[in-house]
Amino acid sequence: MSTEENPAAAPRSLAEALRGRDDVSLAALLRSRPDLITPVPTDLTQLATRAGTRASVIRALERLDRFTLQTAQALAIAPDPATYAELLGLMAGDDGDPAGSAALPHALGTLRAQALVWGGDDRLRLVRTARELLAPSPQHPSPTGLGPTVREAGAGISPGRVQEILATAGLPSTHDSVSALNALAGLFDDPEQMSALLDQAPSESVEVLERLVWGPPYGQVTADPAPRLRWLLDRGLLLPTAPGTVVLPREVALRLRAGRAHRTTEPVPPPVEAAAAHRPQLVDATAAGQAYTALATVEELLKDWHEGGPAVLRAGGLSVRDLKRTAVALDVPEPVAAFWVELAYAAGLLASDGEADERYAATPAYDEWREGPAGERWARLVTAWLAATRTPGLVGERDAKDRTLSALGPGLDRSAAPEVRHRVLALLAGLPEGAAPDAGSLLARLSWERPPRADRTGGGAPSPYARRTPAQPAEGTRGVAARAGGPGAPGYPADGAGGAGGEEDLRSRLARWTLAEAEMLGVTGRGALSSHGRALIGAPPAPRHADTRTEPAGPGDKLPVHHRQTPVPPALSPAEQATAAAAAGRLLDPLLPEPLDHVLLQADLTAVAPGPLERPLADMLGVLADVESKGGATVYRFTPASVRRALDAGQSAADLHAFLTAHSRTPVPQPLAYLIDDVARRHGHLRVGAASSYVRCDDDAVLNEILADKRAAGLGLRRLAPTVLAARTDPAALLEGLRAMGFAPAAESAEGDVLIARADAYRTPPRTPPEPVPDGPPVPDDTLLAAAIRAVRAGDLASTAPRRPVAGAADTAPGELPRTTAAETLAGLQAAVLTNDTLWIGYVNAEGGASQRVIAPIRVEGGFVTAYDHTADEVRTYPLHRITGVAELGE
Repeated sequence: MSTEENPAAAPRSLAEALRGRDDVSLAALLRSRPDLITPVPTDLTQLATRAGTRASVIRALERLDRFTLQTAQALAIAPDPATYAELLGLMAGDDGDPAGSAALPHALGTLRAQALVWGGDDRLRLVRTARELLAPSPQHPSPTGLGPTVREAGAGISPGRVQEILATAGLPSTHDSVSALNALAGLFDDPEQMSALLDQAPSESVEVLERLVWGPPYGQVTADPAPRLRWLLDRGLLLPTAPGTVVLPREVALRLRAGRAHRTTEPVPPPVEAAAAHRPQLVDATAAGQAYTALATVEELLKDWHEGGPAVLRAGGLSVRDLKRTAVALDVPEPVAAFWVELAYAAGLLASDGEADERYAATPAYDEWREGPAGERWARLVTAWLAATRTPGLVGERDAKDRTLSALGPGLDRSAAPEVRHRVLALLAGLPEGAAPDAGSLLARLSWERPPRADRTGGGAPSPYARRTPAQPAEGTRGVAARAGGPGAPGYPADGAGGAGGEEDLRSRLARWTLAEAEMLGVTGRGALSSHGRALIGAPPAPRHADTRTEPAGPGDKLPVHHRQTPVPPALSPAEQATAAAAAGRLLDPLLPEPLDHVLLQADLTAVAPGPLERPLADMLGVLADVESKGGATVYRFTPASVRRALDAGQSAADLHAFLTAHSRTPVPQPLAYLIDDVARRHGHLRVGAASSYVRCDDDAVLNEILADKRAAGLGLRRLAPTVLAARTDPAALLEGLRAMGFAPAAESAEGDVLIARADAYRTPPRTPPEPVPDGPPVPDDTLLAAAIRAVRAGDLASTAPRRPVAGAADTAPGELPRTTAAETLAGLQAAVLTNDTLWIGYVNAEGGASQRVIAPIRVEGGFVTAYDHTADEVRTYPLHRITGVAELGE
């Protein structure tokens, strides 16, 4: 039994409470609050001090669920220390709430495990910093809606006025204000006396109390309050805190609430409801189709940037114009285009090239990814998506400095994104197979597990303090709490989520974005988690739904399936996530369509691909024809420009005829054959070279036609010979100008050979994917935890071991290093070698870090002492000049 549970060994501080824990309990604390071992504390006293710092307590409070947080808020307004019975009364009320009573031990255990509460059930103490953060005050209202105690609110009232309140309330006068306020508090704490006092109250005064009881407790009054307010002020049921401001004392509010600290407690997490049920096979098929579309979209994006993508803005990121162009090329809305661009960047397939005129392009990793199996390619995308802290949904919004957030630019990282994504998928995994969640219930569950900031710091809504009277101005009905507190109240730093609101808004938006992005990636299908989506997060197969419907439920038709929910899986380590993603890819592979090796040619100069094409066929067809429409079947259209593009890439007319014949399930239509032959006959009839540039042609009539065309005026053409024209423009511009005039020229080299205009793939240097921005220190692994606990316990042993100072040495205060002269240190160590004694030493390492150690010296020579270090559990050698002093341990 720990000292926290043993009254005979009740701890006097948090450090003593931690000292009574076993290693398993300490490991759980350090795992839930990893900031406590960054760096590793020297002993348990330092660990306790660090656990009580403001930043660490805020981080711990932000990770509590709503009921546990409500328990901490109740302890903040309870006496210090409080008993378990007092806490139970605040949480369950005088009538006793069975659900709250049953859940309270677990909530209290969580607070103890996270070192936010210490002490036995008869002396529960909230960590001082947590009490300061959660206790109500005018500047920092509490979600409980309670105000200060009678003693706190009455501290500024004159002694005479306090005695008048006692007399009016029917209590005997006292000799000082302190005892008077104690007597008044005792009156309010006594149920029978309080009931008798309220029985005498006018109904209008009771109405005022009822409107204030759940907070905010502050309000404004005029210099001449109405009779209903005067009756309350005369009996201390309302106390003045400042000129024109009054407050409802905490004891009065608790008595009117039947002892409850909160109007509503939520001991049980709200269930995630299912809005529709589908056949699992339909969900998997839909998700597989979305996964295939995701792969094709990423590949199309990077193919569009094959020769080098858009330029990088000076401040970093993609310009609005380039994002619009990308959205048009992908045929998706701009926010969706931003998501695909960011996904390719997170997966390491896209990056900036780092050149002087910096631009975006595919990375060498893209070529490797492109050749892999479809399941592996999908697994790489979703693994990057799950771990990424960059949030594409913020693109287009403004940051704290009113700058627009751009795709691939800075300012998009939100450290909460990976945790929210995993939690959303985990909650979906808790539903039966094929069940799509109701978004409202999913958001409610997430809000319970991680309450919004307003639930931690108080709402700050206006108080309906009292109805207006002719002598009371309109503003007198406003509560003081309307001007203080709220999400930006002291104690909770801003999240920096840009212009979109605070953290509570960001988390709900992250959840909505996760649902949409999971559907686009094929992790879910029709809103339900697919079988490969379950494998992705390491979730076991879900039970089949009892409902046999195969169609979505109607609007508002919620299926009562929450009672059959399965436990949500825990978060995976990076290695486990990689293994799970590979398994998910293997499950997805059989669901994806097999690539086809044929198309269907039609007489209207189109080709229909009834499914995904093999890569060589798709690449060649992409050069020979233009994509006209996408979907389950892709339609390609052949045009003179597309055929010329294939000829420019080095293909001949015979090659194109052979290609179409080999890959078409239908005969090559005569119009298409004529089109290829006609373009090929004219292709290369004109030759363009560098003079600046020139045009040569065996048919001088064609050159005469070009010179006579008004559109050629800007090319600066002049005849050099009957078959040669010279131009002022460069060859590329001359080629484009002649093509715009309807000709089909071909470029040639200095030797007169036709140049093949095959586009070269442009790649960036090798790039690593962007590193996610962590949400605080990483969770330590078991090896680090074991080493940290061993070091902390050893340091604690050294700092708490009884010791005797060396004769003549200065006294050492508790917690300080021993101080002895060099001669005394050497004599003490040599004597310990002879007597086999154990010493307590102070040691400063090469970095200047000081520590205390318990050693058993073995030998002292050459300016070094070799000793068995009990704190490290090994033999070590220490330079004598780094030992600050020695002291003998007590018996």
